[in-house]
Amino acid sequence: MNPTWSVQTGRLLLQPVWGGDLADLCALKGDPRAFAVMLGGVRSAVETAEELAADVQFWGRHGFGMWTVRERTTSTFVGLVGILERSDGRGMALRFALRAEVQGHGYASEAAAGALRFGHERAGLRRIVAVAREINFASRMVLGAIGMRVCEEFDRDGLRMLVYESVR
Repeated sequence: MNPTWSVQTGRLLLQPVWGGDLADLCALKGDPRAFAVMLGGVRSAVETAEELAADVQFWGRHGFGMWTVRERTTSTFVGLVGILERSDGRGMALRFALRAEVQGHGYASEAAAGALRFGHERAGLRRIVAVAREINFASRMVLGAIGMRVCEEFDRDGLRMLVYESVR
């Protein structure tokens, strides 16, 4: 792993995903409290392993991607954050998901801000988007707190979706 791909924040360490993260990722992506609202919903262990392989390849191609989020002092797994290309053509998108037990402590904002900063400053991305359900106030609060602004709306499966952007 390239150490320049890691990000440190006040409380967190973001490191590119790798094979050793599979158990933590299976627990996160298999938990409906954390992943039921994600596009595609809760993942099986096989789906998680396939996504992990794709995420590792994405890092190799782009020099950015998905990070595991861990507490700096304890190395406790907190969640997942990163930037991936959206399949709908909207561009590179910030994504995040945290273990249900750690939600509400500001970790999402801290991790998302670190990933966004990396995307603009180190990966050279001029525009980064994020998509949240209109009714997902927690995600919307995170996106607003890190300076992203709504730029578009669309409907998906009967749900109103908001597209946020950060442009540098």
